[in-house]
Amino acid sequence: MFELPLTNPVIVFALSMTVFLISPMLMRLLKIPGIIGPIIAGVVIGPHGLGVLQRGQTIELLGTVGLLFIIFIAGLEMDIDGFKKYRNRSITFGLLSFFIPLILGTGIGLFLEYSLAASILLGSILGSHTLLGYPIASRLGISKNKAVTTAVGGTLLTDTLALLILAVITGAATGDLSIAFFVTLIISLTIFTILNLIGIPILSKWIFKNMGNEGDKVFTYVIVVLFLSAFLAILAGVEPIIGAFLSGLALNRLVFDQGPLMNRIRFTANALFIPFFLLSVGMLMDLGVLISDPKAWILTILILVGVMIGKYAAAWITSKIYKYSNEERNITFGLTIPQAAATLAATLVGFDVGLLDQSTVNGVIIMILGTCIVGPYLVEKFGREISLHEEQQPYEKGDAPERIMIPMANPDTMESLLDLGFVLRKNTSMDQPLYPLRIVKKDMRTAEGEIANAEKMLGHTVMYASGADVPVKLVTRVDHNIANGIARAIVEERISMVIVGWEGKRSTPQRIFGNVLDQLVEQTSQSIIIAKLKHPLSTTKRIIAILPKGIDHSRGFKEALMQIKMMTNDLGAQLVCIVIDDEASKYEKFLKEIKSNPVTSVKEVEDWDTLYFEPSPQRNDDLIIVVSARKGTVAWHPELEIIPGKLAAMNHETFIIYYPQEEKEIDVRGTTGTELPKEVLFKNDFY
Repeated sequence: MFELPLTNPVIVFALSMTVFLISPMLMRLLKIPGIIGPIIAGVVIGPHGLGVLQRGQTIELLGTVGLLFIIFIAGLEMDIDGFKKYRNRSITFGLLSFFIPLILGTGIGLFLEYSLAASILLGSILGSHTLLGYPIASRLGISKNKAVTTAVGGTLLTDTLALLILAVITGAATGDLSIAFFVTLIISLTIFTILNLIGIPILSKWIFKNMGNEGDKVFTYVIVVLFLSAFLAILAGVEPIIGAFLSGLALNRLVFDQGPLMNRIRFTANALFIPFFLLSVGMLMDLGVLISDPKAWILTILILVGVMIGKYAAAWITSKIYKYSNEERNITFGLTIPQAAATLAATLVGFDVGLLDQSTVNGVIIMILGTCIVGPYLVEKFGREISLHEEQQPYEKGDAPERIMIPMANPDTMESLLDLGFVLRKNTSMDQPLYPLRIVKKDMRTAEGEIANAEKMLGHTVMYASGADVPVKLVTRVDHNIANGIARAIVEERISMVIVGWEGKRSTPQRIFGNVLDQLVEQTSQSIIIAKLKHPLSTTKRIIAILPKGIDHSRGFKEALMQIKMMTNDLGAQLVCIVIDDEASKYEKFLKEIKSNPVTSVKEVEDWDTLYFEPSPQRNDDLIIVVSARKGTVAWHPELEIIPGKLAAMNHETFIIYYPQEEKEIDVRGTTGTELPKEVLFKNDFY
């Protein structure tokens, strides 16, 4: 049973799913995109590695389904409206971004004595790209920047052209390249395209109208459309991924991007089938060829250099035509350099039909590894610079109620957290109650007793709040995961701010605060206040607010600064703002716009090291407030993950880490999505 390679389908499936669980997690620890994990795992446990698994019928079948899902989702997620809106510059950039790498890739193939068909296919592989760095651009708030919209719009053109060339080249490889072949191909493709782009929307509208409430049947219908279209593509003489892409485009406007149907499609694809495809691609790589064949290394280097030069040249020319800044040019390059979905698809098809050899597969996989690391890095680096230089929109208070939730876990900190809630509530919405929350871990054997204890603790909060004449609404939730329970309660109660206590100890060295608080910050976009309060707020004589560079670009920064200044005024304290590596004048202007007038001063320090050696002595009646930023946002700095531990280690009795409100989750088309926790809204980790 355990002889290698493993053949028992149960063991093969169990091992594969274990790989899909662990490998992306390991990649994230190494700051590498999760898509790389199953590919590397395939290299290691595949037939050319340890030989644990063979690329047999089961792996190939599930991998083919995953391949079709990748291309199908690409069609569903295409920003057709964005392409239309910016069609001129998107067409210009898309053509440059495809044909320059196409020419370079074709030249590389001919130089290495590949056939003309194989060389053109190699060029089309370099011409496509995957917007792997787009979520980073969205989180930095630059999704509407002209350079970003150009790159997104150009993707529709590059991927479409890559798939069309793939259809022609593979069709020619399996048949005679003649006039009759092209006539037959054009006629069959025309009929096939009409059936997809006209017939599918008409039928789908009727299906969705009559079965809209039957989610399982609608999902099944979409899967039928996907695979029936892929089958019809084979009958039309092209690869099935062409059918998958066209069916995705046909359903583009009917499958709402943040709806439950799209979530089911992504979940099914990303949790099961796409990882099998990535695993199967990794199994194709033979490291022995790289060692024994010098030509393989030459090919790999040429492919990497070719795609880098081709994509950068397209970005450079476009930036000159449309007068983009250097940062915008570089972010366009960063967005379009990663090679993943379409590249893998075309490579696998080319290998299966015999156009591409083992050396090419190895080179393409290494190119994918390199570009998937370089691209997101460039988007992060230059996207942050673009965001910092963009003018901030005037602060506008939303219409939603401002509600404060206080999760209760430790009776000893209950009163101090409520006191903080009383002060902040006074400055937000006096007509709203406080929302004390208690999460009970879901265990049927102890749940009843835990709920009783929770109600008892919440009862104490009612008594304490009544003394301050503050109304409360008690909330109890039962959940396996405390952070998920808090996040769900935030959504259900429409909470705008959460106040959480912290003892100053981390559960693991890799965490900022601990598992629960770190997960809560990651899963939410609301204001989060993490407080370590050892002396009564009423004894505070000075509030020291630490403002990192770029924090003024946070959506909720001005509200946070208003809260801090008004709290300073209410406590009769003085306010000292310390600005890290930024202009103090900007923050002085913000402070003057806030009506309350406590004694206020603003200081500049060069960097974080200078901050820690500030000569002003710390007093026992100080309250330090670090206005922090979530990872991936403009103001984030590695020091923000260290400073809570440093403050705790320096025995500062009272300090607050304040995460201002951020933009809600951004979907791939740049529109604002829902605020559900990441476990609720499926996140696309592979594509």
